[in-house]
Amino acid sequence: MEGSHNPVFVGIDWATEAHQICMVNGQGDVLYERIIPHSGQAVAEFIGWLLGLCPGERSRLSVAIEVPGGALVEMMMERGLVVYAINPKQLDRFRDRHFPAGSKDDRRDAYVLATSLRTDLRCFHRIRTDEPAIIRLRDLSRFDDDLRLSFNRHCCQLREQLQRYYPQMLELSSSADDPWIWSLLEMAPTPEAGAKLTGDPVEKLLKQHRIRRIDAQQTIEILRHPGFQLVPGTVEAASEHALLLLPHLRLLHAQRLALGHKMDSVLQQMSGSESKEPDQCPHHDVELILSLPGVGRVVAATMLAEASQALGERDYHALRAYSGMAPVTRRSGKKCTISMRPGCNGRLRNAMYHWPRVSIQHDPVSREHYQQLRSAGHQHGRALRGVTDRLLAVLVARLKAGELYDPTRRHASARAAVNS
Repeated sequence: MEGSHNPVFVGIDWATEAHQICMVNGQGDVLYERIIPHSGQAVAEFIGWLLGLCPGERSRLSVAIEVPGGALVEMMMERGLVVYAINPKQLDRFRDRHFPAGSKDDRRDAYVLATSLRTDLRCFHRIRTDEPAIIRLRDLSRFDDDLRLSFNRHCCQLREQLQRYYPQMLELSSSADDPWIWSLLEMAPTPEAGAKLTGDPVEKLLKQHRIRRIDAQQTIEILRHPGFQLVPGTVEAASEHALLLLPHLRLLHAQRLALGHKMDSVLQQMSGSESKEPDQCPHHDVELILSLPGVGRVVAATMLAEASQALGERDYHALRAYSGMAPVTRRSGKKCTISMRPGCNGRLRNAMYHWPRVSIQHDPVSREHYQQLRSAGHQHGRALRGVTDRLLAVLVARLKAGELYDPTRRHASARAAVNS
């Protein structure tokens, strides 16, 4: 290597089977290029070789990569390397600076990553390791989203079949996502069988599932409503299709319930609610987040999983940007447009939509703020983003103060602002 204090910048173009490596010095000269396979031994050897170039001077090494996680990133951080991530859209702009003709390949991308880290370090995001509880919560939260999507997809398929041959069932449950409807469908898979049901088995089923909004007699009357006159074979085929969907729905439903209990357990452990000593609560932020109106298990888990660093740094502006609450302003001459931010974390944006939606149902201040925005001509989504923006400011203030949310203080300040 050159001088003992000369920094070294490493760009890694990540891939599934092999990674392209490019190393440049402080002047931008290419020092080394190679390809390493995606295997534990090859990555470990590469990291060991990299650390051997700067013995005792790890601060000289900086690594740039597109992805903020994965086995490669975690192995490098575990060995004490400083790793930075960059948005692929930004990397595309940096690539145009070096190759205006639009040339692109893995070797060029690795070079662009290394040289851009040398010249524009401020544009990169330093990756920091999360605590084990956050990593576990992130996996559980994202898997819960996958299960929810699969469950909704199967519910839509079941509803489509019922709408095709058995609309009476949809009068009892319009979305076909109630477990008692699945049991009723097994009891009477066709309209003909539903018309022959008696009160005792239906009453037993409703009691078993604790259904009180409708009684057995009303259920039987609805099932006896006239349906469609279909060609022979349609009812049999559609009912068979519907019955085959029920095991999938029950499995997904059970997995979501079990996953919800696990997420509650992790949040409880992180909040340290079982501990009586304040200094034994390493994740006091969880209690603060859950104390805000409208925040439940899903919203809290999503915020901690997707924006743990911003929450830890009490960075209000980062939270607004990550969640898509910060608008995008485009100004040119006399023209100025303000639009919703398209580039953000989709899971966090979804959580920030449901948070104010629940908050305006239980918090008078949020409800009044929402009504003011609606009266000003804003649409429903825009008004909810405005409420979220205010709630994020309250959240950051509570995190900085280290105090639980007190609705009386916020209501008093809101009344004082109105009176003034």
